[in-house]
Amino acid sequence: MTSSTLHDFLEPNLKALREQGLYNEIDSLQGPNGAEIEINGKQLINLSSNNYLGFSNDARLKKSCVEATEEFGVGAGAVRTINGTMTIHDELEKRIAEFKHTEAAIAFQSGFNCNMGAISAVMTKKDAIISDELNHASIIDGCRLSGAKVIRARHQDMDHLRELAKQATESGEYEKVMYISDGVFSMDGDVAKIPEIVEIAQEFGLITYIDDAHGSGVMGGGAGTVKHFGLSDKIDFQIGTLSKAIGVVGGYVAGSRELIDWLKVRARPFLFSTSLTPGSAAACITAFDLMEKEPGTINKLWENGTYLKTGLKELGFDIGHSETPITPCIIGDENLTQKFSRRLLEEGVYAKSIVFPTVPKGTGRVRNMPTAAHTKEMLDQVLAIYEKVGKELGVIS
Repeated sequence: MTSSTLHDFLEPNLKALREQGLYNEIDSLQGPNGAEIEINGKQLINLSSNNYLGFSNDARLKKSCVEATEEFGVGAGAVRTINGTMTIHDELEKRIAEFKHTEAAIAFQSGFNCNMGAISAVMTKKDAIISDELNHASIIDGCRLSGAKVIRARHQDMDHLRELAKQATESGEYEKVMYISDGVFSMDGDVAKIPEIVEIAQEFGLITYIDDAHGSGVMGGGAGTVKHFGLSDKIDFQIGTLSKAIGVVGGYVAGSRELIDWLKVRARPFLFSTSLTPGSAAACITAFDLMEKEPGTINKLWENGTYLKTGLKELGFDIGHSETPITPCIIGDENLTQKFSRRLLEEGVYAKSIVFPTVPKGTGRVRNMPTAAHTKEMLDQVLAIYEKVGKELGVIS
């Protein structure tokens, strides 16, 4: 039974969230997370998955997972530094490094763990971190955990970054200064200005850190935003997930051999959490192989993203400044955003509302994630439903 003290905190705060349109209802899928999903017995076109390339349901990844499970077991049985490192984990890390064009890589249990572990393993209270104001929550938490001074940089404002870098490095207050940015910003779909970041970092001696969770498997032939700009040897930390375009679970850091050796003895989530399951590691390896052998899958993702973007913009929706398949429809008011998402669901489209605190207040949006698995017919149906609901709720005329 909940204590009265806890109840007195939870009850009014939950009520307030619901009244403000900030309470997120969690839906359970009855089956796989593909281009179409089933929720409560209803078939829906799915535009809320990060399964960009459709790999989560790919028969070849399933086969790799099953075979590795039969060989190594369902779990690793220990943390990596004791005896939870298996040859399949070594193979995965080697494959990631090859794909990312770096000397080495380290695999974590999640992308969130990467940021919690990698930042705090290198940065301390004697240091400063300049962080883009729209960076992912895991970056924000990783910065806090490090104890370093966190300096917020205006989103994608390179003049502001140069100003902050100059102040931080010339002040004499800090031993090290790092700049952190998402590679692809998950709520808006815009891409970090990697060439400018590298130029400023070299000018002021900054450590560079790019979280490419939504760029991995999408940009640069799948190798990410840094590879897209041909600057794989200029970014110190490249972070990626194994749970979005790769389709499985986990995360990784790619970089120099020296960096990876350090993280293996200092990154706390790596040291104190059981390894990725052998089946997951094997499935990830297959995903990397498929991205190289079948580039048409990535091309299809981009074709679908462009098609949906163009259609929504022509209907009059505000889709922001996305440069990637991520396609936000910015509604603004939180309650209207939640209502818009519910009406889409009723009409057969599953596209979740995104509201504060994930995005700033007053910028509520429905975020659409087209994938390589969607057909043109599905997207045409989506556009027709968007037009109907948009006009009904006065979002478009």
